[in-house]
Amino acid sequence: MSVVFTRVDDQLGEFALRTLDLDADAALLHAWVTHPKAAFWLMQDADPARVAEEYRRIADHPHHDAYLGLWRGQPAFLAERYDPAHVELVGLYDAQPGDVGMHFLCAPTGSPAHGFTRAVISTVMAWLFADPSTRRVLVEPDVRNTAVHALNAAVGFEVVGTIAKPEKDALLSVCTRAQFHAAMQRAAATRAEGAPA
Repeated sequence: MSVVFTRVDDQLGEFALRTLDLDADAALLHAWVTHPKAAFWLMQDADPARVAEEYRRIADHPHHDAYLGLWRGQPAFLAERYDPAHVELVGLYDAQPGDVGMHFLCAPTGSPAHGFTRAVISTVMAWLFADPSTRRVLVEPDVRNTAVHALNAAVGFEVVGTIAKPEKDALLSVCTRAQFHAAMQRAAATRAEGAPA
């Protein structure tokens, strides 16, 4: 298990991404993806073996990978990166060089920290754009997932439109490097003025 990226959030401290250890992490992933709050992950009825099989399939895929996210050294979220020209969005949009697809899932908690989910998506976006070949990040959340639509907008995503996927109607949205940096600067300026970001 190796850490591939770290970011220090000015309010919540250190976040990191590490490679998955499917043997050690399978039970944790199962608890997260089958939790009621993870309904849009579409794995509510999956047993531990199916969850392990799904993440083994991702690990073996040449155009898809998954990482465990840490907050202050403890497992706290899941992040997936994929090539949308080969996975998830094949034939559903006009693929461009430098496009990267992203999914993220925060671990369920009974005592959420204020701003945590936004810090997680900011960390995942910073990780993706740390690769100089990444030009745009794409997401395709369920059209009903209004909470994540608001988060996506907060970090710079612009809605392209609704697309019909086999498992859902999705809101395709795109964020360029410039849009992400501008959104981060706006958030920092808002915090500096003392207003909630």
